[in-house]
Amino acid sequence: MKIALAADHAGFEMKEYLKKDLVKEHEITDIGTFGCEPVDYAPISIKAAEEVAAGRCERAVIICGTGIGSSIAANKVIGIRAALCHSKDFALLSREHNNANVLVLPGRFIALHLAAEIVSLWLATPFTNAERHIKRIEQIKEYEERR
Repeated sequence: MKIALAADHAGFEMKEYLKKDLVKEHEITDIGTFGCEPVDYAPISIKAAEEVAAGRCERAVIICGTGIGSSIAANKVIGIRAALCHSKDFALLSREHNNANVLVLPGRFIALHLAAEIVSLWLATPFTNAERHIKRIEQIKEYEERR
């Protein structure tokens, strides 16, 4: 799978930690940041989301301090369903029920090993294709098309 990986300065350490394992099984497009110097999360998050929306990557993983700002920014990109996940349960349900194509992690609030478990589960979990979930995703798409 081709994955866009992005972080601001608060998520840089986690991004680098996750990248070590992800590159073993996936093609990674590293959007940045590439150091601990302060950077704004919005441009990085939007660029990662655009990689998915344009079809250049199948999914994206974005990390910032709380994950909130990156979630808001990524979800501004049409076609993106970014889910902020603090646990494996949230990650599982974001894929099964919402077909989330962007995972956002709170770099300052979860341990590195938990982040790795969340990413692994999220990448491995398929969308359930249940009629009720498809209907809800279609409602979002319909709204996006009106914009």
